[in-house]
Amino acid sequence: MSINSNKRSRLGRQAVVDSARQRLQAYLARSGLRWTSQRRLVLEEVLRRFRHFDAEELYENLHAAGKGISRATVYRALGHLKDAGLVKEVLQRRGRASYEAVYGQEHHDHMLCTECGKVIEFRDERIEELQRKICRRYGFAAQEHRLGIRGVCRECRARRKGSRGKRSSARSRVRGAASRGG
Repeated sequence: MSINSNKRSRLGRQAVVDSARQRLQAYLARSGLRWTSQRRLVLEEVLRRFRHFDAEELYENLHAAGKGISRATVYRALGHLKDAGLVKEVLQRRGRASYEAVYGQEHHDHMLCTECGKVIEFRDERIEELQRKICRRYGFAAQEHRLGIRGVCRECRARRKGSRGKRSSARSRVRGAASRGG
């Protein structure tokens, strides 16, 4: 099992940008849509990211950078990127869809801490092989899969354990003082 370091691993950075732009342009042409400067801005911002993001965060970053782009345009462009296979929705975090750029990246799965929102990316060949076996058993031709595990990360569990220990120590001191008449 390995943890993905969020890098564009199969293609070099510029090759990813150029290839993704061509892929989006081809998708837009097939869909009867135009290649616009706003769509280019959204694509470039998405490809700059090496972590998960939501549509609002994408809009806020573009807006803060002085890019004259509307929230609706960002949402629509993100939909086109998704349909073109450049990004995918990976999980829901705090009530919002979370995305990541997948073009030029190796497949990986996710663990989401429900307390702090931390996302851990991992790949385990045993899981991948098990999925291939199950598909063969049922004669199923898989096109994609997503594995998302929700739970509490090591750090939050340690914090939780530490705060419980402090509370129980305080209760013991209070009980001890009460039994001594103090």
